[in-house]
This record gives sequence, C-alpha cells and structure tokens, in this order.
Amino acid sequence: MPIILSIVAALMLSIAPMPEGSEAFRPPWVVLTLIYWSITLPNSYSVGSAWVTGVVLDVAQGTLLGQHALAMALVIYVTVKFHLQLRQFPLLQLSATVFALLALYQFILFWINGVVGVNSPSIIYWGPVVSGAVIWPVLNLFLGTLRQRVRGNVRGKVGAQSRHAGGGCRAALRSR
Repeated sequence: MPIILSIVAALMLSIAPMPEGSEAFRPPWVVLTLIYWSITLPNSYSVGSAWVTGVVLDVAQGTLLGQHALAMALVIYVTVKFHLQLRQFPLLQLSATVFALLALYQFILFWINGVVGVNSPSIIYWGPVVSGAVIWPVLNLFLGTLRQRVRGNVRGKVGAQSRHAGGGCRAALRSR
C-alpha cells in the first residue's frame, strides 16, 4: 500500500502548480519513484506498472496519450534489466546512472514531440534531468526509510502474532 501511495503522491507532485520560472525545473517525480521501486522490487513494479502509470500521467497532464507511458516503460525496462548492478552502486554513482536514465526518458519525450511537431525550448527537456538527479539522493533516502518502516511494522506484527501463538502452543504442551 505505501508503494501505491508514493506513486500517487508523485503523480500529485507532477501536476501540482508551480511558479512560472521554476516549471522547467520540475523533477520528474513519477519516473524517479518508479525507478526506485523497480530497483527495490523489480518483480512487483516493472514495465507493466510503468506503462499504466505513464498513461495516467498522460491523462493527468493532457499530453499525447502513450507518450509518457512509452518513455517510462523503456526506462523501467532498463532499470529492471540492471537492477542487481544498480543495487550495488554507491549513491554518487547511482545518481549519475539516474541522470542517464532521466536523460533517456527526456530524449524519448523529445523524439515523440519532434515526430508530432511540438517545438519546445531545450530547458524543458534538460531542466527535469538535472533537478531529478539532484533530488534523487533525498528521494532515495525518503523512500528507503518508508520501506524500512513498513517492513518493520509488518515484521513486528508477524513476530508478535507468532510469539503469541507460540506461547499458547508451549502452554498447551506444558499442560499435557
């Protein structure tokens, strides 16, 4: 559930209004969140979830339907393909890799817009790449902490249930 909530929060941050001058530097929150979850849980959050999330983002932003879906699916495919290597990278190297993945994402969007005939200034494409790479360490830490808390709560509940159940079994065995 926290994973879905983090993706929904990223979608909300992607469509939230920003001041006029900073709009070009809006981090690609959804892509960053999906990159994190596809590195962490590649079997659960992969290309299919990226495609669906991309279509939702296309609808929310009013862009060409399938544009973000295709770009996200390709970026997440590369991420899932190399997730074992990415897990071993130090944070600085992982940030550089995320920069490259975001550049790929923006290049695909640039290419699709070029085919359709949409002309945009280059800051629209490079601003999110730079801001996303800068924000990645903070987002990585935040989502990692969220994941640890959820895992801790689940393990705590399971552990408490097994201790409770185990105590009952021991008591029943002692009474025999």
